[in-house]
Amino acid sequence: MVKIAPRSAARFAEAPAPEAAVVLIYGPDRGQIGELAQAIIKAVAKDPTDPFRVAELTPAAIQDDHTLLGDEARALSLTGGRRAVRVRGAADALTKQLDGYLENPSPDSVIVLEAGELQARSSLRKLTENHARAAAIACYRDEGAGLTQLAKQVLDSHNVRIAPDAMRYVTAQLGADRQSSRNALEKLALYAGDGGQVTLEDAEAAVGDVGESTLDALTQAVSSGQSGVAQRLVQKLFAEGNNPVQVLRGLTRHFSRIAEARAHVDAGMDAESAVGKLRPPVFFRAKPVMVAAASGWTTPRLQNALDRLLRTEIDCKTTGMPAELICARAVLALSAAAPRRRR
Repeated sequence: MVKIAPRSAARFAEAPAPEAAVVLIYGPDRGQIGELAQAIIKAVAKDPTDPFRVAELTPAAIQDDHTLLGDEARALSLTGGRRAVRVRGAADALTKQLDGYLENPSPDSVIVLEAGELQARSSLRKLTENHARAAAIACYRDEGAGLTQLAKQVLDSHNVRIAPDAMRYVTAQLGADRQSSRNALEKLALYAGDGGQVTLEDAEAAVGDVGESTLDALTQAVSSGQSGVAQRLVQKLFAEGNNPVQVLRGLTRHFSRIAEARAHVDAGMDAESAVGKLRPPVFFRAKPVMVAAASGWTTPRLQNALDRLLRTEIDCKTTGMPAELICARAVLALSAAAPRRRR
């Protein structure tokens, strides 16, 4: 097998290839990882709650007993049918055992591994991406066309239509986690009612609070110069499993929107009107912070901030230093460089 392309992940999960004895699902989107793992287990074992056909092991237990994983995967179901063995929190420490198992895997079981972010040099990634009896699926946060497709899928299932401006707003607010996005879309569908129509006002009312994520709080703290708050929030994001590059890109989107509004200010528009021209619209609770940023940050300072974010992302990928440390330093520097509000 090879890496499963993101666009093919859902289709693969619904009907896993028979030769895939081990499937690794990894990445920063924990909600999507869990969703795909559950779909694979359902496809293999039919009932994910059947204790005779589904087993769950911990990495610690597998490392304590080097025969446990193989024995569990080769065990026969008392009720017949194929079995699934689920391992959450998988890491490179399991590579050696999995490599040995794949020399003679059971045709009656699938081992489903769930992992967090894994670098390209990860031995577990390399094994599952290159072995003929394994497969790997990367789960990155939904954005762009993928997020639009998810929104249409959920809303269509409720026969709910959505206005173009409302769709732009929804896709701008969601995407941090597949399960959170799906929950918010289900909430929006419930708000509209089966067969209903979602307007921009409906979207702001039903989905707006989802947009106030930790990442959004961080971007607002940085642009408003709240260094202490920004440092606490960036550490919280890392603790929640967020990738530093994703954090940097969230900051880049935020500063790009400030720069867009600032261009209108430089052309003679007042800051509030300039922010009002942004599309998708700024959520009303975040608008005061955005107006203050568009007023206080000058275009040269915004360009410096965007340049720094780009350099920081490159450093995260190339220097070999801890990416979390590089990102946290940039957050501190940017928040310290923010214009101070006049008292």
